[in-house]
Amino acid sequence: MEYILYCDESEKRGALFSNFYGGALIRSIHLHEVAIGLESYKHHNGINGEMKWTKVTEQYLDRYIGFIDKYFDYVKQDKIKLRVMFQQNEFAEPRIRNLTKEQRDDSYFLLYYQFFKHAFGLRYSNLTDQDIYLKIFFDQFPDTREKVDRFKDYIHRLQYQDIFLNARLKIRYEDIIEMTSHDHVIAQGMDIVTGAMYFRLNKLHLHKEPGMRIRGKRTRAKEKLYNRINDHIREIYPNFNIGITTGFQSNRVSIWEHSYRHWCFLPNQT
Repeated sequence: MEYILYCDESEKRGALFSNFYGGALIRSIHLHEVAIGLESYKHHNGINGEMKWTKVTEQYLDRYIGFIDKYFDYVKQDKIKLRVMFQQNEFAEPRIRNLTKEQRDDSYFLLYYQFFKHAFGLRYSNLTDQDIYLKIFFDQFPDTREKVDRFKDYIHRLQYQDIFLNARLKIRYEDIIEMTSHDHVIAQGMDIVTGAMYFRLNKLHLHKEPGMRIRGKRTRAKEKLYNRINDHIREIYPNFNIGITTGFQSNRVSIWEHSYRHWCFLPNQT
């Protein structure tokens, strides 16, 4: 069996929260069902292009809500596991100031590495005596080829760490792939959810254009879509708090078992 992971980074800097990373994990046994189901929804609703948070408008709101409803049906069935990681500026920035210049320059990849390694609880994922391979799709990296290759090498070598060895998780170098999310409908749903969290945590639902008395139509449409996403999450966790790390409940194995989680990351936390 394989785990297929889609990972992406959303808005880097927000007024209150920054460095948003989103991930969706699908077991290979569910991949065809989920991808075909989501693509079928798009086809039957006349959506030919890529669905993204930045494209949400009043005109297309109903179709985006329908897509999210279907997406979260799969999340609730644990056929998609969703993770969102971010940093709260108030607590992260004092620690960031103590980083070296090299660490600050590499912060994009350092955070990505921590997100991939820990957010899904992969160390707890495999209780069988069989190997499981990871196939990882990262959205195209906005950096030099040298840094990208170094990051891919770090991801590849994770399989030799104890937490991956014990879970019998394998990573082939050729399975670390830079993707275009236009071609991956599961990644599109992940982008919408991650963008919605950035939008709400940074209070962009209150935004008004200069000189305007009321909020714009697009802002109001995005708030409605965020509210629909939040309603779905609260069906899973009735007391869900968007701005903090999702609780472990009985033990840390729930980091893997949960179908949806948030991680408010602090440096030196892992």
